[in-house]
Amino acid sequence: MIGLVPEVIPLPPETAELRAAVRDFLAADRNRYGWEPRVDSWISSWDPGFSRRLAQQGWLGMTIPTEHGGQGRSHLERFVVTEELLAHGAPVAAHWVSDRQVGPALLKHGSTTQRERYLPRIASGECYFAIGMSEPEAGSDLASVRTRGVRVDGGWEVTGTKVWTSGAHHSEAFFVLARTEDLDPKHRHEGLSQFLITLNSPGIDIRPIKLLTGQHHFNEVVLDHVFVPDDMVVGTPGEGWRQVGSELSFERSGPERILSPQPLLDAVGAQLAGSDDVDDHSLVTFGNLVADLTTLRHLSSSVARALSNDEPADLAAALIKEIGTSFEQRVVSDCAELAAHAHTDLESSDTLGRLIAEALLHAPGFTLRGGTSEVLRGVIARGLGLR
Repeated sequence: MIGLVPEVIPLPPETAELRAAVRDFLAADRNRYGWEPRVDSWISSWDPGFSRRLAQQGWLGMTIPTEHGGQGRSHLERFVVTEELLAHGAPVAAHWVSDRQVGPALLKHGSTTQRERYLPRIASGECYFAIGMSEPEAGSDLASVRTRGVRVDGGWEVTGTKVWTSGAHHSEAFFVLARTEDLDPKHRHEGLSQFLITLNSPGIDIRPIKLLTGQHHFNEVVLDHVFVPDDMVVGTPGEGWRQVGSELSFERSGPERILSPQPLLDAVGAQLAGSDDVDDHSLVTFGNLVADLTTLRHLSSSVARALSNDEPADLAAALIKEIGTSFEQRVVSDCAELAAHAHTDLESSDTLGRLIAEALLHAPGFTLRGGTSEVLRGVIARGLGLR
């Protein structure tokens, strides 16, 4: 593992005060506004009001510098806040992509105009983004994208289809990865560019992709000769692959790759703790889950520390995503077994039964979004020099 992940160091003691403050806020906010903890809340619970209230606490745009409207705090501090939000199943989906990924990307690659236009509004919880990477024929193999950007007077014309675009029907804009040079089979990663495209642009059609639950979080977004002005190109044309690679460190390494089903794990733990008749097999199963969770938390926080130090973390992030999402699926299957008596129903008034129902229907997607396990294993193998 040496060299594969950053050095694992415990979170600094001073983050305990921040964690306590977040817990107090969440308890008070839930009591006042009545939201219910959800499995996969960073995908399924869209609540702009909650995002604005979180911003008022200074817990959005935490790593955006103060001169751009953010809080100028560290990735480790953001890690602590994010852990608590996910563990409580809070309704964070509205701001998730903007805060996690778009803000850091604009800081690193965006123009002065793009930063001034979007960063202060991301930090205030008023501007929401989606990500346009996956495609019907390419999946999450980003080097195979077929969306094309063609140079025209004053900008680019973008045509193609993106899928699994979370929250596009609510968002203001999305990042799009497109091929802007002819494909060279020997250098598939070359000739890609990133565009920032507003979702009310002429030529855009947003179509729902509903989950097994019937809920609408994902979309297919069709771009038909969409004009993108030059000032909405992100970074340097042709450098899209390298830019996306650094952004994926934020997408793949965070606590959401470990804690999506945490409200369910907590509910099952409470059930076991309150029972006088728990067999050894159940205790061993639950104990193994908690032990693995502890290890993965240390790995994820080590990446947050690396990001704070501006160190590369794309390989470690791929490792965490691959292991973490497999762990999440095991949490769901094991918890369903441990709580086999629960009435599993999305509309159940029993919290445990509802959480199991949500988890069972969301779990298949855990290992797909953000890069499938097969793609990630290839990334890890290349990083280790094995292919």
